[in-house]
Amino acid sequence: MHCSHELVNILSCGMILAGLGHLIHHKGAQAAYGRHMVHKGPAWMVPAKVAWFLQEMPALLVPLLLSLSSHSSSSLGQSLNILNCLFYGRTFVYALLTRGRPFPVRVMVAAGFVCSLNGFLQSYYLLHCAQFEEEWTSKVHYQIGLSFYQGLILFYIGMAINIHSDYILRNLRKPGEVVYRIPKGGLFEYVSSANYLGEILEWFGYALSTWSLPTLSFALFSFCFIGPRAYYHHRFYQENFKDYPVLRKALIPFIC
Repeated sequence: MHCSHELVNILSCGMILAGLGHLIHHKGAQAAYGRHMVHKGPAWMVPAKVAWFLQEMPALLVPLLLSLSSHSSSSLGQSLNILNCLFYGRTFVYALLTRGRPFPVRVMVAAGFVCSLNGFLQSYYLLHCAQFEEEWTSKVHYQIGLSFYQGLILFYIGMAINIHSDYILRNLRKPGEVVYRIPKGGLFEYVSSANYLGEILEWFGYALSTWSLPTLSFALFSFCFIGPRAYYHHRFYQENFKDYPVLRKALIPFIC
């Protein structure tokens, strides 16, 4: 498949603008799902397990299909694309184990569209546009090699934080419960949204290892989307729990 750098740049810039637009538009309120859902009349709802599975599945299927159909991409490009698939491989596990509230269909569809677009953008770039030379992972080439390995380390640290934080949140509820409790343990001792912190670290680590506009664009989009949501989660806890830890921050330990 021929690489269209123009398409990659348009989609990447569009992703950044969409993130900034969401940041501005949702300054006063957050996307209406989970604890921030506001009932303003009849709405089609989907069980949380089904919603999470359907909305994130394209981010796994699209990269896999592009990878299977690509025969001329570099081995490093293929490996980094698999790393992208690894993140969304949690779709099966998370969807099966989640105990969240039902999702509005419109939120699920919007999230599915973003996942499809991002899955295509990342894989298309890595498999058909990126040119990784031998020194990309070589410690001899100090700047590139250091960025690559630092990025991978940051990605795996973020993944570990994300998985552990999801485990803590999941076990706050018994099957069938919809109540909210104060999360404790891990990085939740320092921030209200440790799972979001982990996800942000993952995507910025991924962007650092690939050193590209497409991966950076989604890292910024993720930060613009879930960064403010972490703030509203923090405010929710403070408003609903009088004993909420005073020193706990919203997203970044000891800072904010």
